[in-house]
Amino acid sequence: MSDQPPRTVTTNPTDGTSAKPDSTGSPAPQAPASDGAPAPGHDHELLTGLTNPLPESQPRRPGVDRITFGTTAAIALGFVVWGFVGTSSLSTASSSALDWVMTNAGWSFVLMASMFVVFVLWLAASKYGEIPLGSDREEPEFSTRSWIAMMFSAGMGIGLMFYGTAEPLSHYIAPPPRSGVTGQQPEAVQIAMATTLFHWSLHPWAIYAVVGVAIAYSTFRKGRSQLISSVFAPLLGRHRATGPIGRVIDILAIFATLFGSAASLGLGALQIGAGLELNGWAAGVTAPLLVGIIAVLTVCFIASAVSGIARGVEMLSNVNMVLALLLAVFVFLVGPTLFILDLPPNALGSYADQLARMAARSDASGLEPMKAWLSSWTVFYWAWWISWTPFVGMFIARISRGRTIRQFVTGVLLVPSLVSLVWFAIFGGAAIDAQRTHQDMASSVDGVLTVDTNASLFQLLNHYPFAGVTTVLVMILVAIFFVSGADAASIVMGTLSEYGTIEPTRKTVVFWGAATGAVAAVMLLAGSIAGDMKEALNGLQSMTIVSALPFGIVMAALCVALVKDLRTDPVVRRADLATRLVNEAVVKGITDNGHDDLEIVVRPVGEPDPEPTRTRVWDRLIKTYTRS
Repeated sequence: MSDQPPRTVTTNPTDGTSAKPDSTGSPAPQAPASDGAPAPGHDHELLTGLTNPLPESQPRRPGVDRITFGTTAAIALGFVVWGFVGTSSLSTASSSALDWVMTNAGWSFVLMASMFVVFVLWLAASKYGEIPLGSDREEPEFSTRSWIAMMFSAGMGIGLMFYGTAEPLSHYIAPPPRSGVTGQQPEAVQIAMATTLFHWSLHPWAIYAVVGVAIAYSTFRKGRSQLISSVFAPLLGRHRATGPIGRVIDILAIFATLFGSAASLGLGALQIGAGLELNGWAAGVTAPLLVGIIAVLTVCFIASAVSGIARGVEMLSNVNMVLALLLAVFVFLVGPTLFILDLPPNALGSYADQLARMAARSDASGLEPMKAWLSSWTVFYWAWWISWTPFVGMFIARISRGRTIRQFVTGVLLVPSLVSLVWFAIFGGAAIDAQRTHQDMASSVDGVLTVDTNASLFQLLNHYPFAGVTTVLVMILVAIFFVSGADAASIVMGTLSEYGTIEPTRKTVVFWGAATGAVAAVMLLAGSIAGDMKEALNGLQSMTIVSALPFGIVMAALCVALVKDLRTDPVVRRADLATRLVNEAVVKGITDNGHDDLEIVVRPVGEPDPEPTRTRVWDRLIKTYTRS
């Protein structure tokens, strides 16, 4: 080994400059490259795009997009007229369409949902996770607490109220086909909680995250308009994304949003109607009662929507989170507390153990019984989440400006999943315990125990003190949960109808709000059989599944467009450049000086280097600094 001090090669990954060692081992002085000019000795193409470019000056035309709005409005009005004039024919058509989708495309929902989970986890763990959804040093617009509250409320609020007791109880009494478990046995508790978490944790929020991160990146990082079609600019080209193909994408997004929010409104109406009936305030759940409830809720969420995001959505989200917390604490304290505490670890273990099997359920694994079960549960849920993605994705994108992709995915996946775990442990656990103790949470229909999903939460609360107060609180919560989500939906449909404007005109928002209420009424009426409103849920489920399929295909293509966009991001290009320069320096240093007489120093531009950190080449411990 030589007695001379090892020679040093200094490389600067930020501007691409490098200095050859002089005879003493110190780097030769070199003037920094001028702003915007490529560093000497490196390709201009490689150095292009190292800083966050100015937002694309994509023009935003004022007013309504007559083609997008006119097409969707005409079809929506035609659907409503068909539903009220020919209810039976619409019911027959929706049943036939559901049968076709389940037979020929049910597998696509199963595959897409799991694919989206893998995709967003890969995004967060990859080099793309460091990319901010905004400029490089932009701070988040909302506090973390408000961000979580708005995200949770918009995404799943009304669903948790409707299915919080009904789903775990249903799977406990009648486990999924081919699960190998008998209903109402100890093993059925694990199956019930695992299946419920499968439907309400990673998969739904991964579906939301796909659209949310794509819109946030396209809007706040690239400066494009807030349209689903704008995300496809790197895949289709800017002109096609704003042309006929782009309009078709936005039309499909509007329809998915319309039917998804209408399904939620229908669920809320069914649950409020059941509460009114059980409290003796209504003789029964009839069509006029449900239509009246829908009308009242529609007026409420239109009023909230036109008040704006800050005054409307954030205030309602915070209010209903407090009310929901109070209800959950009450049930936890007066219910089977120890049993509830035992459920979360048991549920997580069962979920992890059975995740692959649950994700692979399809018609092939059970023929007709499995097909019917999937259309009522898993496929319905995946379709429902997909139909919510245009407005939930756009909404959580709007409130996530300034966060990195990794922060976004982590928050969107983990926080609501944990909330769902706690919620279902409390309400599902209490319902299962009530059934084991009292045997009155399900009724026999044609010799088969059946859970009344509309009334199960009220039935549970009747076992505890202050039932009159808590049942009223539930109806208020259902109304607020829906309003806080549906006003976001009407704003988003207005945005998609007006060239991506952040604040659509009130008349457009009001139109889509009224259309949502009308479509919800039609979906309920079409699902009822001979006036039996207890079967109205069938109409909501079948039409949601059918309407979500086209947008599911759009989402799959959106993943491709997003990755193509991310590959050219300045954060990625800077990291790639830094890696290349270090590798070149190592190769050149070893070639010129050998292993024993060389050390590598890597530091940012302009940083003084009195005592640089030196790393032997053969140790391969090189730390690269990049300027963000």
